[in-house]
Amino acid sequence: MDIDFKKIMNSEEYDFLRTNERLGNRIMLLGLGGSYAYGTNNDNSDIDFRGVTLQMSSDLLGLTEFEQYEDDKTDTVIYGFNKLVKLLLECNPNTCEMLGLDEDQYLIKSELGQELIDNTHIFLSKRAIKSFGGYADSQLRRLQNAIARDTLAQSDREKHILKSVMHALDDVNRRYYGKTDGGLKLYIDKAQNPELDTEIFVDANYKHFPLRDYEDVWSVMRSVVRDYDKIGKRNKKKDNNHLNKHAMHLIRLFMMAIDILEKGEIITHRAHDLDTLLAIRRGDFMEADGTFSAAFFEMLDEYEKKLDEAAAKTTLRDNPDMENVEKFVERINRYVVTGELK
Repeated sequence: MDIDFKKIMNSEEYDFLRTNERLGNRIMLLGLGGSYAYGTNNDNSDIDFRGVTLQMSSDLLGLTEFEQYEDDKTDTVIYGFNKLVKLLLECNPNTCEMLGLDEDQYLIKSELGQELIDNTHIFLSKRAIKSFGGYADSQLRRLQNAIARDTLAQSDREKHILKSVMHALDDVNRRYYGKTDGGLKLYIDKAQNPELDTEIFVDANYKHFPLRDYEDVWSVMRSVVRDYDKIGKRNKKKDNNHLNKHAMHLIRLFMMAIDILEKGEIITHRAHDLDTLLAIRRGDFMEADGTFSAAFFEMLDEYEKKLDEAAAKTTLRDNPDMENVEKFVERINRYVVTGELK
């Protein structure tokens, strides 16, 4: 069934698009987000709108600040232009995809919005390797964690948690290798908690370690453990649907990253990949016990190899084209203040 998204946008529920002083004719782009943007929607998919709006002159010259407008009721997020630019500079997947929609997936597109799309190339860089790879890694870890919760014995789950924590700490270890005295030792031993057979222990021996960074280390470890513990009572059908959705988005992230690195293009609507993506979402790669088939992990390995190859061969610059980004941002924000485009 075709959905008239523009009719929905013009409904009373979305009046904030027209009445809020930061939106209205200030909106540069407004388009589909989520499953409808990728083409992977099903009957249960929510409608998400994503966009970008011009700053106000008081944000640029005065004391007001604005990053984004969110309407939780309609799941609409509209970024301020300056916030969007910062995210695009890091090749943030959730914002990059706004610039890679099909023409008919844009509900609002001003001349300045088209200019933003036309300048996509100045934001793209090898940073996409880390940003998309990081999102994919997070998606994979959530998938593995959920499977481990449901299929492994407690002592084996503890080993899996330890592996996830160590993987999550890789970036911390890289940043501080050789720069501080001491470190963290994580290991599994007989549990002190009477509800567990074994549990993870930590020996911490840092000297002269920045407090804020130390807090980040503990936050990383805590978030991984919390992911395991928060599931509560399991609704198998609902959770399996979520797992299949996670698995689908994991592969989609690889697909989009490879396009960026090989073609220098953001392709959000995965028209040529829908058979594969929808098969994953339907559960065609999930076994009866809630794990994923060998075929899925073979596919995952293949995409990981493709991403590594694309990263090695890409002609994208190491960092964004900051000279032209700065010119473009200045041009747009000068218009906000003066009403003139130069």
